[in-house]
Amino acid sequence: MKRIIYIVSICIASMFYACDDYLTVESPDQLTSGNFWRNQNDAEAGLAAAYSQMYLMTYRTDRWSFPEIKWPVEAYREDIISMGNDAMNYPNWVELGNYTYTNGNSQFNQYWDWYYQGISFANQVIEKTAEISDDNIDATVRNQIVAEGHFLRAWYHMQLLLNWKQIVMRDKYITNPDELSKPLADRSTTWDFIIEDFKKATSLPTSYDSDNTGRATCGAAYAYLGFAYLTRAYEEADQKQSYLNSALEALNNVKGYELVKEFRTMFDGSCKNNPESVFELQFSMSSDNGAIYRSQFHQWMGASEVGGWDEILPTQILMDEYMKEGAIATTGRYDTRLYETIWFQCDYFNDGNGRVWGWEYDEWFVNDEGAYNRPIFRKFLPPTADEMWQSYTAINIPLMRYANVMLMKAEALNELGQTPQAIPLINEIREVHGDMPAMTGSTQEEVRAQIEHERMIEFPLENYRWYDLRRWGKLSTAMQAAGRNNFKESEHSFYPTPLTEINANDQIQ
Repeated sequence: MKRIIYIVSICIASMFYACDDYLTVESPDQLTSGNFWRNQNDAEAGLAAAYSQMYLMTYRTDRWSFPEIKWPVEAYREDIISMGNDAMNYPNWVELGNYTYTNGNSQFNQYWDWYYQGISFANQVIEKTAEISDDNIDATVRNQIVAEGHFLRAWYHMQLLLNWKQIVMRDKYITNPDELSKPLADRSTTWDFIIEDFKKATSLPTSYDSDNTGRATCGAAYAYLGFAYLTRAYEEADQKQSYLNSALEALNNVKGYELVKEFRTMFDGSCKNNPESVFELQFSMSSDNGAIYRSQFHQWMGASEVGGWDEILPTQILMDEYMKEGAIATTGRYDTRLYETIWFQCDYFNDGNGRVWGWEYDEWFVNDEGAYNRPIFRKFLPPTADEMWQSYTAINIPLMRYANVMLMKAEALNELGQTPQAIPLINEIREVHGDMPAMTGSTQEEVRAQIEHERMIEFPLENYRWYDLRRWGKLSTAMQAAGRNNFKESEHSFYPTPLTEINANDQIQ
């Protein structure tokens, strides 16, 4: 997506935000959705704008809005995540971590609004690209762009449905203000809609040239289709087996990917769009044509000791999970993913080899009383201190990795009673990413427990933990074990409908 993201300029963004098809007066030189969609270039620019909403960033800023919306909303409620010292200064974030929020919480109101803008843009892509004259767009390109529109519309809807029990299903581009008010849709109906859109997106190419890296592929469509079916299987118990089979069928179509051995390189910007990446959010330091795809994400993720803002930290629950099997890796240490994900006080990070950006851990974590242990996330920090101290970074965000596909396949197989087929998938991830021996145990329940363990230590900061726990019916147990005593499953499994939507939509009470 390198080329396509660069063509999103401020004027294009302004057109999408400002156009009102139902205004009675229009300036002839003003871009609107009625006169913009003229040719293939316009369709590609419109598609780029639809992708841009994934970044949760206004075109007026390129600093901190992306992490400050996404991670507080998706991660702060997890049992493996805690808020850093600076995060405690923001009441709207604290509300999310403490389950004291109301429907007026600014962070998830913005999350909701931005993703619905993405849906609106995707609907324009789907409808308006189809209307472009055959003389002005190649038929193959038209079909591909429309399929990408379906992928994006499904992706935005699914992110919303993962966080809200019911959402407004937007299946068309709205040109009449009377259509703005619409009731919340039934959850199963919304899943049907999402699944059908992902199915339409499976016609996408398997890969792109280097100028278009990052665009959705058929592999991404099948992976998210499998995720949708897997999630739904637990929600609709009477059709669980059918949905599990559908999930497995979709996931089996995610082909051509492989695990990356150097785990940390997938998250520090040094191994972008690698063979394990199924769908990856693209960042660039380029500002060509007004594009803004750089951020201060690294500073938001980093702890104060290493020059970050101190907003997010691992919990002791996560540390214990990494160490629970003992130092049985082939390296003679704990699971390698621990060291690739977290910096903490131990012999490995104090062995004289400068494993923390050229220094020992105890040289970073020291005060007047001496060295101290404070585990912090290494994941999503750049590979050098010089890059950490720069104002901006362009680290890509893997949204779907092949490791996730493999563990979802293992889960579906295990739940379908095909446990022996699930175990090799788990063991391959353990060997490649963790340098760990084969798992012990062979029963369905033992494999369930192993899958939870692997997902817990494989995906910190990738924000799957909450959805996993809810899918397995373990939210209350996990929150109680984490001492998150304000959590009430009936109230906090999903966020309440945002106040911004209630105020704008008279069909929602």
